[in-house]
Amino acid sequence: MRQLWDDKRYYSLNYYLKQQYGEKVYRLSLSGGMTCPNRDGTLGTRGCIFCSAGGSGDFAAAFDLSISMQIEKAKEMILAKTNCRKFIAYFQAYTNTYADISYLRKIYTEAAAHPDIVAISIATRPDCISDEALSLLLEINQIKPIWIELGLQTIHPATSEFIRSGFTYSCFQDSVARLSAAGLTVIVHLILGLPGETKEMMLASVDAVTALPISGMKLQLLHILEGTDLAEYYHLHPFPLFTLEEYCDFIPRCLERIPKDIVIHRITGDGPKKLLIAPLWSADKKRVLNQIHRNMKQQDTWQGKYCFDTCTH
Repeated sequence: MRQLWDDKRYYSLNYYLKQQYGEKVYRLSLSGGMTCPNRDGTLGTRGCIFCSAGGSGDFAAAFDLSISMQIEKAKEMILAKTNCRKFIAYFQAYTNTYADISYLRKIYTEAAAHPDIVAISIATRPDCISDEALSLLLEINQIKPIWIELGLQTIHPATSEFIRSGFTYSCFQDSVARLSAAGLTVIVHLILGLPGETKEMMLASVDAVTALPISGMKLQLLHILEGTDLAEYYHLHPFPLFTLEEYCDFIPRCLERIPKDIVIHRITGDGPKKLLIAPLWSADKKRVLNQIHRNMKQQDTWQGKYCFDTCTH
């Protein structure tokens, strides 16, 4: 049997990072102390329907620490388990281009200056990348590689309105085009299992996004977290969620449609266990990943499709 990418049948982030940097690289979740137009009253005050009070940054360091201190604190946690020497600064919580340019320059520059940081990943919204912000991103990109993570979640207007994303798909397309034309790495987030969406709708989102000039994708299982409006909706109007078996069967269907030059950054998710309402099986991330990988190996359609010796990287 031919050697596969990092013993997986898709182009994993772990494999990509080892190829780029020669060793395993870990993300450090940081907080820039920002907010979001869906929370500060510009578009709304309650955030997206699935978003927790932490703004999807529940694992990020305390925002009242300097970026350098956050990096050191996060490194301590990683180094207690591994001898990793290289890290990605991940600005995760809320919308990380949604601030004054002078402040953004300060925190990005501080992260880029850290000797153990090899890249900077910035989670943001497609409607929050001004020309001025784009210019700054290009400036920092000359110091350390910049990755822009855009939370699209779905291409379907009705779902987008339901989850209160606050931007249109055309806005997203425009942002991807601008970022890609500028030479920045673009990573797109999709949520699988949103209320009312069929598997065919989810696959349509995968197809649409992978036709755009992007470099990476995150496939995120829908989590229902305590304290979110989605949790209240689920209590009042229960809707079907993926079972473990359904999800592990569905992910290979998504992956086989993704071009092999797109890096897969995530194929599930692990929300904070103290907040997780459903699906509870998702808390055992290792079990989920192992089952997905077993399913892939059992599917003949994967044999040889994503093999190391046919990879162009």
